[in-house]
Amino acid sequence: MTVAAQPRFGRAAVQSKASNGRRGAFFAIPLNARYQHFNGQGDREARLLAVTTAPLIFNLFRSEDFVLNNPYAFTDRFSGEEGYFGGKGVLYSDRVVETNFVADATSIEPVAWTERGKGNATIFFEMAQSMMGSHVSRFPVGLYKKAHRHGPGAHVFILSGKGYSLLWPEGKERIRVDWTRGSIVVPPEGWFHQHFNSGAEPARYLALKVISRKFKLQPGKIQSDVPLAYGGWQIEYDDEDPEIRRIFEEECAKSGAEVKMPKFP
Repeated sequence: MTVAAQPRFGRAAVQSKASNGRRGAFFAIPLNARYQHFNGQGDREARLLAVTTAPLIFNLFRSEDFVLNNPYAFTDRFSGEEGYFGGKGVLYSDRVVETNFVADATSIEPVAWTERGKGNATIFFEMAQSMMGSHVSRFPVGLYKKAHRHGPGAHVFILSGKGYSLLWPEGKERIRVDWTRGSIVVPPEGWFHQHFNSGAEPARYLALKVISRKFKLQPGKIQSDVPLAYGGWQIEYDDEDPEIRRIFEEECAKSGAEVKMPKFP
C-alpha cells in the first residue's frame, strides 16, 4: 500500500515528475503543486491513503474558486528539481527527519522515546516545508503507550500488529476500538486516547496530522510527552485507571503475549 500525505489542497502552475512507490511508501505533495498518480503494476489495483488540510483551507478562505483555481506556484519550496523525491533525509532535531519521500514506513527504524511509554520508539517526519506533521511509532509485544490528547485531525493508520485503542473525553466513558493492519483510528479533538499492542507480534502505526514540529501553528513545546500535572497532554501510568491495566493483561492472555509493563509502585 502506498501511503501519502498531502500538505495542502489546491492546484498550481508547477508540474513535477512522479516518484516510484511500493507498499509502505510515504511522500508529501508540495504546496499547490499539480500532481497525478499512476498505477504502474499493470496486473492489480493500487490503493493510496491521503490526509489533507482541505477542510481547514476551505474554512479559512471560504472561496472554492480561490482554493481550486489559484495558479500561484511556491517555487521557493519546489521547482521541479531532480531528486526531490529521492528519499534523502536530514536530521532536524532529536528523532525528527526532514525528507520528502520514505521508501517503506513499515520497516524504517524509529528512535526510542520512553517518555511516551515503555518500549516505545518513534520517528517524526517534516515533509515539503508543510504544516502537516507525521510520525511512525512502534511498540513491542506486551506493552502499551501512555494516554494523551491533542487537537483534531490526527489519522492513525495501523501498519502492523493487532491490538486496540481506548478513546474518551475527559470525565466520560471510554470507547474501545479494535484494530489490525490496515485499520484507521481518528481520535476526536481533545479526547484522550491510548494504543495497546495486545497481540503476539510488534505493532506500529503511521500518524498524519496538522502538527509540524518545525512550522508550528502555535509557538512553544508540543506537549505530547508532558504529564498533565505539569500542564501537558499526557496521563502517566501511575495516574491511569487501574482497570486499563487489568483489561490489557486479560487481552494479552488471550493471544499468549507476555505482559512487560512496569509494575505500579
